[in-house]
Amino acid sequence: MSEPTATPPARAYREGLDRGELRYQRCDDCAGAVFPPRVLCPDCGSQELTWERSAGRGTVHSATVVRGRDGARGIVLVDLDEGFRMMSRVDGIDPATVEIGTTVRFTAADEGDERVAVFMKEAQR
Repeated sequence: MSEPTATPPARAYREGLDRGELRYQRCDDCAGAVFPPRVLCPDCGSQELTWERSAGRGTVHSATVVRGRDGARGIVLVDLDEGFRMMSRVDGIDPATVEIGTTVRFTAADEGDERVAVFMKEAQR
């Protein structure tokens, strides 16, 4: 999926979430996956970035639980199959049971008045 880069990167990313899509950028010059969205490739400095839609499958790279007055919240770093890493959470299971190496799939969740990228545990691949 190619889209013009005239739309500010954060807005294009949010518009994707509103449609239930996880978007990232690919550098046209070095082919690197770029996330979070930006105007320059962090590897080669190119401005030639193309929007792509992730299939949403990934693996938990690291996981932690933050405990506060409102209870426990899980925070994960997920390595997506397309070659980028993002911070999120895994919904639908106890945060303390999320293990490194867990396979997950993206979903967009409503949080307040915006949509956010979260993950659900997936059966082993």
